[in-house]
Amino acid sequence: MKKRRRYLTATMPDGYVKTIGPTADSFTHYWRIVAELENGKTEVFWGHSRSLAEARRKRAPAEEASKARGWKSFTFEIVELVETPV
Repeated sequence: MKKRRRYLTATMPDGYVKTIGPTADSFTHYWRIVAELENGKTEVFWGHSRSLAEARRKRAPAEEASKARGWKSFTFEIVELVETPV
């Protein structure tokens, strides 16, 4: 049986909205790292995962990247993806 393709939407606490799709994958969560660099600029890294536990496992590598890249600070956020009608 062919999987149904759908769109998934993440709404971050700051109001940013990210839509993923069309996809047949079973993603459940969206994660985002906003890194503040020493020069005042920011870098954003994001991804999606198939479980909350999988998304939470991205935090440790973010902390390592913060040290390796010399980030001044960073925020790590996870939100649930919601299926969006097409």
